[in-house]
Amino acid sequence: MKQFKITLPKFSRGYHIITDIIENELRDEFPQTGILHLFIQHTSASIMINENYDPSVRVDLELAFNDIVKEDQPYYTHTIEGSDDMPAHIKAAMIGTDISIPITNGKLNLGQWQGVYICEFRNNASNRKLIATIID
Repeated sequence: MKQFKITLPKFSRGYHIITDIIENELRDEFPQTGILHLFIQHTSASIMINENYDPSVRVDLELAFNDIVKEDQPYYTHTIEGSDDMPAHIKAAMIGTDISIPITNGKLNLGQWQGVYICEFRNNASNRKLIATIID
């Protein structure tokens, strides 16, 4: 088992495919067969696997989650960091903070239309950090 820290570039609010970043950072570390576990060390962003082909999916995800979890709700008490902060925590709780991907023949074994996403829920986020654990 090996573990690595990946610092992602700053992303704007939205859903961004980071498969290439993950592969470029770790490609030389992938065993023939194993599992890559990714964990995001933040409470206002998420990581997930979703459609990697049509960019409109990313737009629709942003629209849908903003409709489900609205900003500026009068019942939010955690508001000191801005109107996007508490909704970001709720969205992160809904989507999650980790994923596991099989490694086969030294490559990520994602489906044909799958990609790894960072889901950035804050308007002015900092660089996000991932812990990547490779289990062989």
